[in-house]
Amino acid sequence: MRTVAALLVLLSLPLWVAACGDGDGPPGGNTKSFSQAQQSIDPAKEYTALFVTSKGEFAVRLYAGEAPMTVNSFVFLAKQGYFDGLMFHRVVKGFVIQSGDPTGSGSGGPGYETADEPNQLSNRRGTLAMAKTAGAKVFGSQFFINLSDNTGLDWNNPSNNKFYPFGEVISGMDVVDAIAASPVRGSQPDPEVVITSVRISER
Repeated sequence: MRTVAALLVLLSLPLWVAACGDGDGPPGGNTKSFSQAQQSIDPAKEYTALFVTSKGEFAVRLYAGEAPMTVNSFVFLAKQGYFDGLMFHRVVKGFVIQSGDPTGSGSGGPGYETADEPNQLSNRRGTLAMAKTAGAKVFGSQFFINLSDNTGLDWNNPSNNKFYPFGEVISGMDVVDAIAASPVRGSQPDPEVVITSVRISER
C-alpha cells in the first residue's frame, strides 16, 4: 500500500503563474492567461461538465454548493475554452489521471491562483480535485481524477497536504479507465490523450 507521503509526491507539482499574453507553452498549445476568474456560476444551481476527449466522453457533476470558488474557476476556464486541446500529462495507474496544464509539463497554470475550500468530502474513485504543490493552500488550473479510493489525500490526513474534491464522474468512468490504461512514456500517455472540449451545462 502506498504511504500518504508517496501519494503526495506524485501530486507535488510546481505552480507556474503565467504572465498575461506571454505565449509560453508548446507550439499550437493553449496560451490563454487571466488575472482572475470572473464570476461564472450561481452556487444555488447544478453544473455538469462534459469532457470530450480523444478516448471518448465522460460527464462530471460539479459540487457548486460545497466548493463554489473552485467550481467557479473551473467553469470560467472551461467557458473560455482553456482546456480545449490540453493533454492528460500525467497518468499513474491505480492512482490518478491529471490534466489542466497548458504547457503539458506539469508546471503550467492559468495566470491566477484560487484558495483551497476545505471540505470533508473523500477522494474516492471517480472524484476530481485540484492539483497543487506540496503544502500549498492555493491552486491553478491543474486537476486530477481519482482512479481508486485515495483516502490518504483527504481532509483528515495527518499531513499539511490535503486535496478537496469538487466534482465526481457520473457517466463514462469506462473512458476515464481507458485513459488510465494508456501506454505511457514516463508518466505521459504515448500517444497523447487530448481533451477536445469541456462543455458546461447548468440547471
